[in-house]
Amino acid sequence: MSDIGDWFRSIPSITRYWFAATVAVPLVGKLGLISPAYFFLWPEAFLYRFQACYLPWVILGFNYIIGGSVINELIGNLVGHLYFFLMFRYPMDLGGRNFLSTPQFLYRWLPSRRGGVSGFGVPPASMRRAADQNGGGGRHNWGQGFRLGDQ
Repeated sequence: MSDIGDWFRSIPSITRYWFAATVAVPLVGKLGLISPAYFFLWPEAFLYRFQACYLPWVILGFNYIIGGSVINELIGNLVGHLYFFLMFRYPMDLGGRNFLSTPQFLYRWLPSRRGGVSGFGVPPASMRRAADQNGGGGRHNWGQGFRLGDQ
């Protein structure tokens, strides 16, 4: 028995705790001490714990916790807020001039497309016209078919 104990104490501490948790957590759930649903997701805290307007700052906090570059996240948040202010808030709410606009070469390379989206289960109008010209609505004639058991 001391061989297992010696082995367990010889592994690095992070790995030791991780291994112990992978054994203990399913055992606690299986014994019914804590509902296994709490191990998967705590929906109230996860889905409702912050509002959407705080999402960039929450992502910055998570990035700080895992040791990522907080400076890059912070610069991204500031640039995003500056863009939103200059594109929407300043011209629309404060009546200022529009400082940002899409360059014309992007409109030439990627033209704006309108339409092409139709309701659920309804083909676009261009497809409906082509199907009506073919007659029969473009459906395949599958034949009469047979019931199972009839021969």
